[in-house]
Formats: sequence, C-alpha cells, structure tokens
Amino acid sequence: MFPLSLYFTDQHVKWNAAQLWNNIPAYYCANEEAVVSQLSDLIPDNEQHTLRKLTPVGEQPEDPFCTVPLSSDLRLNNEQQIALISLAETLLHLPDEQCISAFIEEKLTSTHGQSFFELNSTAIQHTATWKQAVRLQQIPAETEARSLFSQLVQQLDYPLIRTTVSDTVAALRQQLIFSPDIRQGLMQIRNHPDNQAYTINILGESAVTDESARHYLSLCVEALKAIAAEDFTDRPIPSLSIKLSALHPRLEPLKSNQVIEEVTQRMLYLLILARSENIAITLEAEESSRQELMLQIFENLLRSELCRGWGGLGVTLQAYSKRALPILGWLNFLAEELQTPIPVRLVKGGYLNGEIGYAQQQGLPDYPVYTRQETTDLSYRLCVHYLLDNHRPLLRPQFASHNATTIGQILNIAEQSTKAFELHRQHSLGEKFFTLLRADNCEAVQRVYLTIGTQAQLPPHLFRRQLNSEPGFTFAPPKPDYLEASSGVYASVDEKPQGTILDSQQQRQQLLKKIDSFCNTQWLAAPLINGEPVRSRPAEITVSPFNLSLPTGELFRSSVDDVREAFTVTRTGFVGWNRVTVSRRAMIISRFADLLEQHREELIALCIRESGKTLRDAMGEIREAVALCRLYADQASSRLAPQPLVSMAGDEKVLRYDGRGIFVCISPWNFPLAIWAGQVVAALLTGNTVVAKPASSAPLIAYRATQLLLDAGVAKDAIALLPGSSDSIDEQLITDFRLSGIAFTGSNRSAGIIARLLAQRASAPVVPLITETSGLNVMITDNSALPELIVRDVIESAYNSAGQRCSALRVLYLQEETADQLESMLIGAIQTLTVGDPGKPDTDLGPVIDNHALQALHGHIEHCRIHDRLIFEGELTARHDVGYFVAPTLIRLYSIDELSEEHFGPVLHIIRYQKDNLERIMEEINRTVYGLSLSIHSQDNQTIQQICTRLRPANIAIKRSQSSPYASSQRFASTGLSGTGPKAGSPNYLSGFTQETICSSSQDYLT
Repeated sequence: MFPLSLYFTDQHVKWNAAQLWNNIPAYYCANEEAVVSQLSDLIPDNEQHTLRKLTPVGEQPEDPFCTVPLSSDLRLNNEQQIALISLAETLLHLPDEQCISAFIEEKLTSTHGQSFFELNSTAIQHTATWKQAVRLQQIPAETEARSLFSQLVQQLDYPLIRTTVSDTVAALRQQLIFSPDIRQGLMQIRNHPDNQAYTINILGESAVTDESARHYLSLCVEALKAIAAEDFTDRPIPSLSIKLSALHPRLEPLKSNQVIEEVTQRMLYLLILARSENIAITLEAEESSRQELMLQIFENLLRSELCRGWGGLGVTLQAYSKRALPILGWLNFLAEELQTPIPVRLVKGGYLNGEIGYAQQQGLPDYPVYTRQETTDLSYRLCVHYLLDNHRPLLRPQFASHNATTIGQILNIAEQSTKAFELHRQHSLGEKFFTLLRADNCEAVQRVYLTIGTQAQLPPHLFRRQLNSEPGFTFAPPKPDYLEASSGVYASVDEKPQGTILDSQQQRQQLLKKIDSFCNTQWLAAPLINGEPVRSRPAEITVSPFNLSLPTGELFRSSVDDVREAFTVTRTGFVGWNRVTVSRRAMIISRFADLLEQHREELIALCIRESGKTLRDAMGEIREAVALCRLYADQASSRLAPQPLVSMAGDEKVLRYDGRGIFVCISPWNFPLAIWAGQVVAALLTGNTVVAKPASSAPLIAYRATQLLLDAGVAKDAIALLPGSSDSIDEQLITDFRLSGIAFTGSNRSAGIIARLLAQRASAPVVPLITETSGLNVMITDNSALPELIVRDVIESAYNSAGQRCSALRVLYLQEETADQLESMLIGAIQTLTVGDPGKPDTDLGPVIDNHALQALHGHIEHCRIHDRLIFEGELTARHDVGYFVAPTLIRLYSIDELSEEHFGPVLHIIRYQKDNLERIMEEINRTVYGLSLSIHSQDNQTIQQICTRLRPANIAIKRSQSSPYASSQRFASTGLSGTGPKAGSPNYLSGFTQETICSSSQDYLT
C-alpha cells in the first residue's frame, strides 16, 4: 500500500500500470482513521480558508420545498406542509402510479386515516424531506408527524387531503424525473437556457434478469438515436449517462470472467452510435463491490479503436470511496498512456447505507467508504485538487454538487489552475444558485443532469441522493459485532488476521491459490477420545457430493464401545473442566476462534470438498463459526459470573452457574462447522464436557475442528468426537444414564426420535433437550412492494446454499395482481444462476448433500410435474451427472396445506392469493405449527402489523432476505415444530446449558 501523499508528487509518475492498479484494492477497506490521517496531511498549507464570495443570496441554503405547489388556499403552516410533502415522499417508493393512487384512496379516509398516520408516523419522520427540515431548523426535532396530521384532519376533510397528497406526489415526481421518455425530454430542453449543457440519464436500477438488461440497452439505443435526430447547432449536444449494472443481471465480481466481455460488447454497440454522432457517454457510479469491474470494463472500452483519442467516454468517481485518489492516479496513467482525454465526474456518493450494510453482512475488515460526511468532504476537496492540477491535462474535471461551500472551494482551487472544468447539478436542484454563478461570471461550463423514466423505474434512493449534499449531515455507523467481538483478542493490529475481500480480484486470486494448495489433501475422521483417534472399525473412503470420483479422506465410524468410552472419559473430565474459571474457558474459546481464522483456507477447502459449499458460502461458514465463538465467549464472561441476590439482613445469597455434566451435541451437515462450533462451544463455556456427534455426511470438518479445539487448550477429557452413522450409535448416545443434556440441530423427525428415547430412560433424570429443526419458511408479498427487491431477496433466500438452510424460503405468497410479473421475473433471475462445481468462484448453486436428498427432491419435483404444478425447472446437462445436483425449481401450490413436510433443497413453492384472503392464508400458515422464519415484502405498515400480529414465527424479516446465516447480523431462532430454543446466538442461549445453584450463608459478627 503506497501512501496517498505520493499521488501529489512526481514519485507516482515512476509507477507502472500494475503498481497503480494494485494500490486501488489496497485501499478498498483500509482502516478509516489511518486514511483520514493521510487525507488531513494533504491539505495545502497555503490554501485560502475564506471561500470565494458569490452573493448574499447564494450563501443561504435553497429551500427544498419552495417548488412544491401547495395551494395557499389550504392555509397550512410550514410544519404541516413539511408533513404532507414527507408523506408524499414515502409514497414515491411505491412501484407505480396506479399503486400510489389506490394507496391514497384506501388509506386516507375517515375509516383508516387515523390508524394510517399512527403507524406511519415514524416512517414519515425518516424521509429525506423531514430530516432536512430538522437540519435547517424548519421544524423542531421533537415534533411528531402524527400530531401534525391530527391537526390536518381537523383543518381539512379527507377528500381534500387525498387531492393535496396526490398533487404533491406528482409535483415531487416532476422534480425527480425530468420527462417520462427521451423524445419529450429533448423537446423540453428547448425551453431551457442554451448556455447550459445537459446529460441524459435513462433511469434504471441494477438488472435482475437478462430481459430487463436488454430492455435498458434498447432504451439507451433509442436515446442515442433521438439525440442524433435533433439539431443541436445552437447548443451543446447532450451526453448520455449509462449504468453498467443495468446492462447485465450479474455484474458481480465473482462473475468477472463472463460479464466483463459481455458488458464490454454491449457498451461497444452503444459507443458505435455515440461516436458517429459525437455524443459523449459517462459511466454511472456503482456500489463499491462493482468498482473494479467497472474500471476493467472502462479500460477495455478506452483501449478500443472507437474511444482511443476521442475524449467522449467518461467515468463517475465517488469521493466517499477510500479508493478515490488511487483510482484517479490510475486513470491519469491510462489517459497519458493512450493519449486520450478522460472526463471524470466527481460526486460525493449515493449508496452510504447500502455500503455499510453490505460490509457488515460480508464481514469486511472495514467499511469501503468514509462513514462521516466531513471526511467525504475532505476527500472530495483533495480530488478537486488532483483533477485541477495543470500537470494532469488529460483528466477533464466535472464536479457535481449543490453545496455552496463545496462549490466555493472548487472555485478557489480553480483560480490556481488553467484547466477548464464543468459544474453539474441535477434537474430541479440548485437552479437558483447556478443562476447566481452565471451572473457572477463563473467560467465553468454548467451541465444539468436530466433523469428520463417513469414512476415504475424510480429508484428508492434517488430522493435521498439529491439531498445528500446538504451541510451538517454526519453518519457514524456502529462498529460491527464481528469487529467488536474481536477487539482486544490480538496483541497487535499486525497479528490480527485480515479477512479476504472477495470482490477484490487481487485478494480473491490470492485466496483461491491458497485454497487450491489443499486440492489433493485427504482428511481424516475417526472417534476422538481423550485426545486420541480410535480406529475400531474399517476405514471408508469419503467422496465429494459434487464429484463422486473425487475422494476427500478416510472415515472410521464409531462403535457402541466407542460411545461407552466417550462417556466414561468425559464424565471423569467434568469435575476438572467445571472447576476451570469462566474467564479461562472464554480465553480458550477465543483462542479457538483465532485458530479457525488462521486455518481459514484449509477449512474453506474442506467445506467445499466435503459439503459442496460455494466459495462465498464456505467463507460465510467460517465467519459464522468464529462470530459464534467470540459472541459466546463474551457472553460467558459477562453473564456466567456469580450474581448476588436479594437476601435477608445478615445473610448473603449468590446465584452460581455450573455445568450440568455431559452434553451430547448432534450437529447437521448443512452447517457442519458453524452449528457444530456453536453447540460445542456453548456447552464447554458453561462448564459441561461434550460428546459431539457430527452428521454422517460431514465428519471430516468436525474432526479437524476438534483438533483445533484441543490445540486451543480444551482439556482432552472435556470433549469426545463420535463420527459415524446415527442408526448405529444414536440410541446408545441418548439413553446413557450419564447424559446431562442434548443440543440437536436437524430434522423434525430426528428430534422426535430423540425425545422419545429420552422419555424411555428408566430411573434417569430429566435432562434439557435444545432443538433447532426444520420449518416451512414463508415470504408474503403484496403489490406495494418493489418487484426487483422481491426477486433479489427471493433468489437469495430460496437458492443460496442450494436451498439447504434451515432458514431457506420454501413458500412464496404473491398477490394475484402482480403474480404474473413476478413469476416471469423469477424465472428470468433463475436462468442467470450457475449450477455446478462449488470450487469455481462463479458457481451459484452447488450439489445437495447425498443421494437420499437427491432422490427425495427429484421425487417431489416429478410428483408436481405429473400433477401439472411445475412452473419452471432450471436446466442441467450431462456434466452434472457426476454429482448430486438438483436444478432450481418453481412449483405451484394452492394452499400450504398441500405440503406435509419440508423439501430441503432448491425448490420454491408459489401460492397466489387475493388481497381480501390475507386472513385465510395466515390461518393456513399457523396450522402448519412451524415457527422458524417469515419474510414480509410490503410498504404498507398496516399490512405488516397485521401479519406480525397474527403469525407466530421466531424470526421476522421485513423488506429483506430472511436467509442471512451470520450470527453478527441475524440471531437464529425456532419455535413450535421448528425447535424448542433457547435461540442460538441470543443472549439466553448459554443459560440452556447451565445448572443454577443458589448459595446462602450467614455473616459472622465479632462481638
């Protein structure tokens, strides 16, 4: 990692292309404090601190509400106007104008109005309009929206409120969208000043299907042809802004080998049209995960004969990215090498909340963006310095901002430069301010950013992006759980293992090389008792589920004698282990977490080879195991210490937590490390000794993890591992009189067998049974939800890990009005999935675990095919015959009652419903008596409240994927037929493994 200061010296001129490129991923998730320190040192000492004086009016923030036409006849005060505009803003998030109209007609009535305002008060107060009004002190921070609407209802009747809200929504839409189509938009440009330049942005979010990507491509072609057909001899030709992620449904780093070529070809097709008419094209900003992909595609295009020497292909750079300056350095090198001007549009950044959430979900070592507005402003300022430097003549600066302070800084810096530059603003924002700049004889070219599209295409974040540049905004997200939990574990920062950023090509290749070093490794699994492997049975060769000809190691199955010996050893070890202090046990488990990270590449290879996990899933498995270890170690330290209780005068009463004895931990194959670790670590931390029985399909991972647990310092007689067949040893495991508790994760059927065997133990004490079992997880959607968001979350929830998660989506409810559209989109999204070798980074779905699972799923699919219930089944080829592969499938149901059990794989069932039948389907769901995960996709808070009140799941996800497995982001829970609890990852989980003892004593007094 080269320091950022070198970009402002002659030193970086000596760097080659590889050095400049490699410094970009080096800053991807760099430590924010360290980078901020570098940025602060780079501000020139001689820079003026006083900003260029524009005009007194220009110093005042522009009223964001002044262009919204609320009739003066309504006699509304400022706060009431803000409330109405904020309400209108929330409605802009609905998918189309018809839905908005229906929503207004249904909710804003005397029957439903009061409850609607009560339920949506918080949502209204979270709008960009309301937040900005608070920042500008136009409304007191303590004001509640519900109280303002109570005033409005008394002042106006509901028909007038409905009309006013409808008009306000339309007015806001006109501020956000310049025109619904390109030809109408070009006609409107004629009515605008001819001394301004314009950029056309065809509204489009990231594509979820190839059909939507091709539609966006056709809109771009139409726009280029429409611009070419117009006469622009009296004004600059409008440019076109293009979003690469809208041109391909899988613009993802792990798909780079495929998508770079495909997107490059689609862009070249557009550039042929653009170059022939000299229409400039700018690539829109993307999320951080796509940054390297975008730059690689940009380089391909710039090196083409079409673009070399042209200067009409530009790129957008986000200043809140920690990679902003390294990217500028690389762009400058590229421009000089090809002697081609590169327009660079500098923005502050528009995906902050998404970037923070993604970093937390993926377990990144830090955030890829600056989390404080003042740091982003500082970065923006330094990028301005770099772009306006006369020594970089081929970088053409374009500065996008509506912030008077920022523009003042730009103009100050520009006084020291001879370079031409542009100032950009979005349609409907900053118009008065930019007019003042022209009156002040500002030499910069002014360009207006015009959005073309419809309500259906309006991205939810657009309004927030427009208001993001207002001063005074500071966002500091909390430190992620996985970073908090690991703080203080390592002696130094250098000692702490750094997580791999899969979205970085350089780091991904390094990781794959390390994983590949284990490609010929053969692992061992055998009973591990008193720290020694026992080989009482013949060895069996284990093979990979994605390639049955690929051996993974040797398995020595456990015998009944091994079970007896395991109980004997761990019973003896219990007294000593239970006496180990909680702090000491927590330190050992923390060391075990360290060892998991140190052996991460081997464990990833093992997860892929033995369980058929994809690369991202395997990384998530290790991350979750580490997170659970650190979470439970922290909880044990804080919660298991003796607690004083209220007692009578002269007495002392203390609550003490001890281990119960021997806990049998039975873990599943779908999370062979994470769930195994969670069960075993919880039992050990609470003072129990453990007999661990891993799934017969995944014994190698459990054996390797047990070795690491012993290396971490767990006593040899505190844990025993018994791999092998459940049929041969489970009865002996569960009926042994020395058993003190069971933690089980697996099928509902197996949980029932265990419960019955426990009940049959003669003269044995009742012991706790902690279960997490299967469930018919459902997602309920309605027509107020955004279709693209539904599809993304459904694909992730139903098909990640080949549908082999306890929390995977099994039943999707679609409202009849939008069902056809969503089914079509789901089919298109499934067609983009890759089924195959999980060792390849671009694979989306690996195999199911074994032949039994394969046959059960195929039997269910064939049954549905015979009964004409099959909606869609993905395509498999002869290359999939080498393993246990099942294609992603959609099946039609008419009632959830048709499912008698969970089908554990990549099979999603769809049920259509009419809106007035919502109560009926909730009754059906409750009849299943499963209670694992529920997801709700709706923007109607009344519907959300109704569903949450009536259904009884243990996990509820609202407008998001329900299948996040990471302990740091989602606590797993189960009720009913889905398990007993306590909930894994919850604050109460450890208590299920403890024996509570109350010690009372009298104080002796000297007389």
